[in-house]
Amino acid sequence: MINFDENKMLENGAYIYNQREKIEGIADKLTEEGYDLLLFTSSGGSMAMMQPFEIWVNQMSKIPVDAMLSADLMAMGSNRLTDRSVAFLTSKSGDTKETVAAAKYLKERGVRLVSVNGVADSPLEDLSDYCVVYKEGRPQELVFYLLIGRLLYNHGDFPEYPAFADDLKNLAAALVQVRKEADDKCRDYALKYHKEPYNIWIGSGDLWPTAYSYSMCVLEESQWIRTKSVSSPEFFHGTIELLEDDVCVTLLLTEGVTRPMDERVKRFAMQHTKKLTCFDTKDYTLPGISDQFRRYLSPVVMAAVLQRISKNIEVITGHSLDIRRYYRKSEY
Repeated sequence: MINFDENKMLENGAYIYNQREKIEGIADKLTEEGYDLLLFTSSGGSMAMMQPFEIWVNQMSKIPVDAMLSADLMAMGSNRLTDRSVAFLTSKSGDTKETVAAAKYLKERGVRLVSVNGVADSPLEDLSDYCVVYKEGRPQELVFYLLIGRLLYNHGDFPEYPAFADDLKNLAAALVQVRKEADDKCRDYALKYHKEPYNIWIGSGDLWPTAYSYSMCVLEESQWIRTKSVSSPEFFHGTIELLEDDVCVTLLLTEGVTRPMDERVKRFAMQHTKKLTCFDTKDYTLPGISDQFRRYLSPVVMAAVLQRISKNIEVITGHSLDIRRYYRKSEY
């Protein structure tokens, strides 16, 4: 496997999991202080990474929750925010312009800030009441599984959380296994479709943010491959008309409650294009993770799968994932 360092992945996962006590302590403190709203706000792929946790809270709890892109928050504001609200922000660099601006906006209104950052001593950390730094740790979602899971547990909505959190000790190793199982299919996919002039990526529920962010932040931003993303339910309200035999369609199937929507897309697409690829989280084993918790992990499992497309496609195309023309290269 190219661009694959198993030991480093295990070390990265351990780095985050070893902060479990700190992360749960943040959740316990927020519970003790009380809150009237949980807001998720960031930009780009960081925002997409957090969106499944908004969905998670909505599905499992009556805790008021919202999610807004940081730029939207700055432009539109939110009348739901009070000085009893809590906002979660994340940034790999810790200095994403829109996210830092949103943090300042929220701080001025007395909102407590919890940030999850890739670097220490960043502008975003300086603005935050609580901060978790993951450095090279992966997956970043592990921080939120522990943080939001503990909040739900404290609220009486997730009694299984202690067992779930114990299982998460095995998450990094489980995702290493996912990458190994997915690599052949992902390499073949990259070889077959890296020159496609147009791609449709589809997902639903907790995998819609994954479909959106992968198509935008990897295929478009990092590989300059023209891609359209659409959710499984919305596919039938427009994008359906673009299917032809030679149109490349990639469908992500979740193990969450919206899976029937994905299966509906699959049934239709199988009849109308010869270039359908399905990546299904059910296809991958998760050693050390109880079956009852798989439904929560579709986003992080799919992220591990798709990473193997990324690692292979940059070699196949000769276009490094780090190359940009405009992003953070010029003023805009």
